[in-house]
Amino acid sequence: MDTITHTLFGLTLYAAVDRSQMTVREKSALLFTTVTGSQIPDIDVISSLWDTAGRYQMWHRGLTHSLFMVPVWAAFIAAMLRLFWKIRGWRWYLMAALAVFIHNTSDLFNAWGTGFFEPFSSARITFGTVPIVDLVFWALMLGGWLFARYWHKKQRGSVHRIYRVVWLLIVLHVAIQSAQGAVLYKQAAEHNEQVALSADFIPGLFTVITKNGDSIELSKASIWSGSKVETQLTSHENADLELLFKQNPKAETLYEWSPFVVIVDDDKRMGLYDPRFYRNGASFLFEYIPK
Repeated sequence: MDTITHTLFGLTLYAAVDRSQMTVREKSALLFTTVTGSQIPDIDVISSLWDTAGRYQMWHRGLTHSLFMVPVWAAFIAAMLRLFWKIRGWRWYLMAALAVFIHNTSDLFNAWGTGFFEPFSSARITFGTVPIVDLVFWALMLGGWLFARYWHKKQRGSVHRIYRVVWLLIVLHVAIQSAQGAVLYKQAAEHNEQVALSADFIPGLFTVITKNGDSIELSKASIWSGSKVETQLTSHENADLELLFKQNPKAETLYEWSPFVVIVDDDKRMGLYDPRFYRNGASFLFEYIPK
């Protein structure tokens, strides 16, 4: 997910806790815990500052987003609470772990994916059933805030229950999206060699990307309206990529990172791109060398 969504997740997690018996210091510590836990896996963006090998595509959302890093990040946050707030206890550790787990798990559902099982597996796991920026999430969290502020403000002691309902609706939205995506993926996999999904901004609408040999098709699909091919691409599968990888290491990383790529080999350039991010005649994940 994007940074704004992760921040909102942290704030919504904070609001879902019953804070009626908490001191001001404990509330401050809780806010730090949920927001920091919701953001800290993305600390890997600083790796771009020293990336000279073109590996940033694998480093970002890699090890820091691993399931096995959840207890490590939680322990770090708990140590910060103990150092600066003089607060300790398992409930703080578990809340930090929950915030980190939500971050890492939510990122599985969009097309970018994560290295969820690193360092034991370098595979980039992605479901592609939720867009990176999901406005439904924003609407649900905004709706919860408006309801708590304007229609439920007289019952302050139960405000946290509103945000727990918001979390239930978020989970339900992801489940419905993923169920629809799974149906479309299965249908496409029956007739194609390779399949990938990319959720659109409109709920229930997906781009289904299929590859057979050197032919790649991008189709708009939903379980209600069926599938319609919108773009056909040709990949130069027989192209020798050795020179490309040597002169542009980012291309080799992208080749490793993507489920499958479109290879470009014409008079002007040699390169490859990820068709899941193909929009308006180009993909923003495109690495090449000029000829």
